[in-house]
Amino acid sequence: MDPLFNTKEMPNGTVDSNSNNNGTAYWNQFVQPVWKIVLWAIAYSCIVVVSVVGNVTVIWIIMAHKRMRTVTNYFLLNLAFAEVSMSVFNTVINFVYAVHNEWYFGLIYCRFHNFFPIAAVFASIYSMTAIALDRYMAIIHPLQQRMSSKETKVVVGVIWVLALFLAFPQYHYSNTYQLPNRMVCYIDWPENTVIDFKKMYHVCVTILIYFLPLLMMGCAYLAVGLNLWASEIPGDSSDRYQEQLAAKRKVVKMMIVVVCTFAICWLPFHIYFLLHQFYPEMFEEVYIQQFYLAIMWLAMSSTMYNPIIYCCLNDRFRAGFKQAFHCCPCVPPGSYEGLELKSTRYLQTQTSVCNRSRMETIVSTVLRAGEDAEHPKVKARGGLLGGAAVGVQPHSSSLDLTSNGSSSRSVSKTVSETSSFFSNNNLQE
Repeated sequence: MDPLFNTKEMPNGTVDSNSNNNGTAYWNQFVQPVWKIVLWAIAYSCIVVVSVVGNVTVIWIIMAHKRMRTVTNYFLLNLAFAEVSMSVFNTVINFVYAVHNEWYFGLIYCRFHNFFPIAAVFASIYSMTAIALDRYMAIIHPLQQRMSSKETKVVVGVIWVLALFLAFPQYHYSNTYQLPNRMVCYIDWPENTVIDFKKMYHVCVTILIYFLPLLMMGCAYLAVGLNLWASEIPGDSSDRYQEQLAAKRKVVKMMIVVVCTFAICWLPFHIYFLLHQFYPEMFEEVYIQQFYLAIMWLAMSSTMYNPIIYCCLNDRFRAGFKQAFHCCPCVPPGSYEGLELKSTRYLQTQTSVCNRSRMETIVSTVLRAGEDAEHPKVKARGGLLGGAAVGVQPHSSSLDLTSNGSSSRSVSKTVSETSSFFSNNNLQE
């Protein structure tokens, strides 16, 4: 929040202990009654609690379960880290400063307070942009190589480097100033008669951390949506294809909800600061404080919605939240039994063992059925050949089963189809 420097003379010429040497008294028009402070404190506390608990749980779900360490989830991990950091380091301080517009935290934290939110918002929205581009490449160009885990970490590092670079002017020019009755934290932008550096910076920041990434994500998800919902492969109605299509749609739906939530929460905030750059006189009224507190609450609340969205729209995250909060009486027992969060290797091993057991059972059943079908022939031969038939019955049955062309092909075909079925089923699971 840019500090509002205007300090007005006290009404009716009243003089208090904050009067200056000329006898002119100053008063802070941003002091609020206690009941307003309590209501706003409750509202902002809800943001901090829900955001910290939810995003820390998201970080734990991704880091503690190998199967969750995908390219998309690494970017969600970065998004959760940026949001929980902003909740911890800035939401409470922003509220305290906005209540009375008085700074209590010194010069160092003043610089950090103006610097970190831009970096965190940049990291958040470009993590979402990276997810959108990854979804675009995976769905529109499925044959191209996906990003590896190492490449994903490099992209995350580059995002943070660019974020810190963009926010550095806010840190460099931040300063504190002692007014007659209060301390303020502000940004002392350099004076320039050629260009207004302050306006140029705020316009560039708004474009770079809001409008540009939203435009990129909008184009990416539009192309992905047309591919997933408006066009299907003619005649391809296999269960495997439908399962893959449904899974892709779920992920894209979840990310579209995340992006739309972010856009709605931050739009009033960016409009507020753009108007502040071009119409500063509008922000000298007392009512602007309540307006700012409401806008800032909406912007800061964006940090608490994403964990709720993940839990509602993603089965694996829902299983993770149930596992994390299984001790709470309000959380019903999960129906996943932990399978959704186990590693892929574990799932493949368990599936392979189960499939092998089922396949052996079916093969033995088929062989027994073949032996039972050939048994009457051997018995009939025994009647013609006399006692010798008893000695050759097992051998004859086995010999007929393997030498009879139709029986052999039938059993072979059954075993082959069974093997193919379980192989395909293993891939689906």
